[in-house]
Amino acid sequence: MKLVTKYNYPKSIRAYYNGQRMYNIGSEKLPSVTTILSATQTEEKKASLEAWRNKIGKKSADLISRQSLSTGAAMHDFIEKYCLGKLNLDLLGDNSLERKMADQIIEHGLKNRVSEIWGVEACLYYPNKYAGAADLICIMDGKETVVDFKSSRSPRKDQYNFDYYLQLGGYSLAHNIVYGTKIYQGAILVCTKDLMFQRFMVDSENLKNYQKLFLERVEQYYDMQLNN
Repeated sequence: MKLVTKYNYPKSIRAYYNGQRMYNIGSEKLPSVTTILSATQTEEKKASLEAWRNKIGKKSADLISRQSLSTGAAMHDFIEKYCLGKLNLDLLGDNSLERKMADQIIEHGLKNRVSEIWGVEACLYYPNKYAGAADLICIMDGKETVVDFKSSRSPRKDQYNFDYYLQLGGYSLAHNIVYGTKIYQGAILVCTKDLMFQRFMVDSENLKNYQKLFLERVEQYYDMQLNN
């Protein structure tokens, strides 16, 4: 697995404007992929989330959310260092859960599958529309691929990955538009807190469909901004 500087990904400053995460790309302030998905959630998803919060209580829900964010960020940091060749894999004494979760994704999701790495936490943007940071842009199994790393409290079911697939659609479309690539494979690599590894792959036809669906959410987002 080698790191290849193939594309000049832009430097960007992430900031919050009116409570929304935005990216400063040149002179543009573009909403993030996650901001768009959050703002255009279906009523069904909003109701489901609210029901969960009511069931376990607001304080417990907030605590779980904070812990999940912290665990996910630490796990991502280990994987990012590995992809950049900065992680000492023989480091003794690091038995943290986050390191163990990262090791599962590295061992079962990246090793012997990824031949080239083009970008790690790569800032991507679709001009005048949106921006975001993809966890990994690479050649996986011989194909141009966008990859997202996820931590989870329990094993994931595929039907709960819809927004994750839309994220992959948004990132891959932005990369293809700006750099003229043909990224038509996506991968979500998950590790649970019980150290169970899961892989969810998105093939060419499905990724094209998620790109289309994500663009529809982008248009919905801008329509909402005009009506606010």
